[in-house]
Amino acid sequence: MLDSILAIGMPGGWELVIIVLVIILLFGAKKIPELAKGLGKGIREFKDATKEIKNEIDEGIKEEPKKS
Repeated sequence: MLDSILAIGMPGGWELVIIVLVIILLFGAKKIPELAKGLGKGIREFKDATKEIKNEIDEGIKEEPKKS
């Protein structure tokens, strides 16, 4: 049952080809590298932000005074 649930949302080979063709038609072949570059920057910034938040939480845990 889990396999059928997962398969519903997963596009197959032809669906991926159609999606790629639509993207090329909408944005043009010259814009795709720019879009990918922007997406990469966004993902990188998101990862950096999550690392920064994790570090702040870890530092806060270390600095918390221990009650005895």
